[in-house]
Amino acid sequence: MTGVAQPTPEQVRAAAEALKSAVDRHLAAVERRQGESDPAVFAAYDELAAAAEAYDELLYDVYDEVTPFEVPDRSEAEEYLGPENPEAISVLIRRDYVVKDALTLLDHARRADADSDEPGELGELGGDGIETTSTALAVLFDVYDPDEIAQRADELGLESGDSSLWVAAVEPAEPGEWLDAPFDDIDPQAVIYRFETSTAYEDDLEALEEDLR
Repeated sequence: MTGVAQPTPEQVRAAAEALKSAVDRHLAAVERRQGESDPAVFAAYDELAAAAEAYDELLYDVYDEVTPFEVPDRSEAEEYLGPENPEAISVLIRRDYVVKDALTLLDHARRADADSDEPGELGELGGDGIETTSTALAVLFDVYDPDEIAQRADELGLESGDSSLWVAAVEPAEPGEWLDAPFDDIDPQAVIYRFETSTAYEDDLEALEEDLR
């Protein structure tokens, strides 16, 4: 005998309750988040991942069962091989949207163009010149910054999809050096930090919540 106490069913139940609470706290943090890199969301995500792992281990030890889901570990990324003290960094952000209501998109673009005090080249078309979703999108991104677009996506007729943020170590660049191909030549092993949001993760969490009810 090893003398090591074996987990009990009561501990499994307690871990399940802790996981339920972690799911609730994560959802609350997501609902209150401000921007793509809200530290409260990161903290709640890490807590959720730890609670899910603890529940999974206890469930296996006591009942020889496993969960059908996995919360991705934010630390599971390609090994960083860049400099310890980078002289410069590059921040790359990708956000995908689906145009779910073209009429709403066109309407907002025309109103934004009309209300703009300093219209850009596209804004000078006037509201009557905005007839396609591509022109409407160009006008909206000319008038609003990307963070405001992200916050108002539903209102603008867009549906938010997956998003990713990378912070990579780079060599200092001369002004205008990379503007012709801004997203080329980023080495994954030079990425200092990355964060993704995806409906795939949300589906896993919904399945987790259903499984715990």
